[in-house]
Amino acid sequence: MCMSHITDSDHEQLRAEFDRHLDVGLHHGAQLAVYVNGELVVDFAGGMTGPDGKETTPETRHLIFSCTKPYAGVGLHQLIEDGEADYDDPVVEYWPEFADPGTQKADITIRHVLSHTAGIPYGEFDDKAEKWSDWDAVVQAMEDIEPVFEPGEQPAYHTFNYGWLVGELIHRLSGQPVEEYVAENVFDPLGMEQSSIGLAANEDDDVATLTGFEVFDRCRDPGEGLGIPASESAAAFNDDAVRRAVVPAATGIGTARDMARFYASMANGGALDGTRLLEETTVAEATRTHAETDSDGTLSRPARYGLGFWTGGLANDMFGSLSRERMFGHAGLGSIFGWGDPELNVGFAYVTNGIREESWEHAARVAGMSDAVRLALLE
Repeated sequence: MCMSHITDSDHEQLRAEFDRHLDVGLHHGAQLAVYVNGELVVDFAGGMTGPDGKETTPETRHLIFSCTKPYAGVGLHQLIEDGEADYDDPVVEYWPEFADPGTQKADITIRHVLSHTAGIPYGEFDDKAEKWSDWDAVVQAMEDIEPVFEPGEQPAYHTFNYGWLVGELIHRLSGQPVEEYVAENVFDPLGMEQSSIGLAANEDDDVATLTGFEVFDRCRDPGEGLGIPASESAAAFNDDAVRRAVVPAATGIGTARDMARFYASMANGGALDGTRLLEETTVAEATRTHAETDSDGTLSRPARYGLGFWTGGLANDMFGSLSRERMFGHAGLGSIFGWGDPELNVGFAYVTNGIREESWEHAARVAGMSDAVRLALLE
């Protein structure tokens, strides 16, 4: 393991890069946090919590979208580590209503779910935000869904279904709702005080406002057929009911500081400051590549998946221009990304509140920030 550090000069240059993204209007507000060898060495915040918002601070909570997925995934890893299940067990062993015996769907395993190879990447609730708060309804939808790919064959990003599947498996194995289990076993032990899956009923909605940037704000013309307009996505996730819904693939609430702390723990073999979330062998299994494709069945681009994490080393990823496969992390809509590097013992998180339709723009700015951090560490 390399003993990395960031000098005062590096710190100043990183701050300048962080501020430049705000100055040119890439988003209204942002946070950048970096842990090195278990120490928080970068903790930036700047801009505003929305178009007419307050100043963004390191404590400002943001919706982190799909960066929620690794949090839920670690909860499931813990239960497997405790002997409650095994990666290659069929989902129906713990959730009998999930599939009829002898069907193709009955072959779906927990490993398939965690590596986005279950073959059920999209479903009827993907664009029905008004249904997301009804856990029984989404569970029923997962029981009714049929595979579109052979289980274990085609990697295809399960945008929402990953969360429903992992969340219900945690519920079946632990007896607790997923949001309670993850809070008790991931967030609280690690001191992630600003993190949750969905806002609790008794909490004020103090989450930063999302902004969907329009055509004239874009770097280039994104072309046709790229899905829901950014303004519509922002409006949907600014809705109070959506923010309070438990969507283990999309409605995580938190800060860059908390996310970087999570990845610092994973990069350090599953432990930080005397708190162990996972054993080193489990972390190694979760963060190695289990599925790889030149054309993801959902994203239509090259992708690498661990078990609940993305892995690095691809030219188009957000880990940086010359990332390595041993890096692992996850993206969330709106230039949100967290990663861990076990070789440098680094946890990284970049969180913003701006959404654009063109994923290239998000990838470019996050990869640039990742590069700036890694260059500072490798000098």
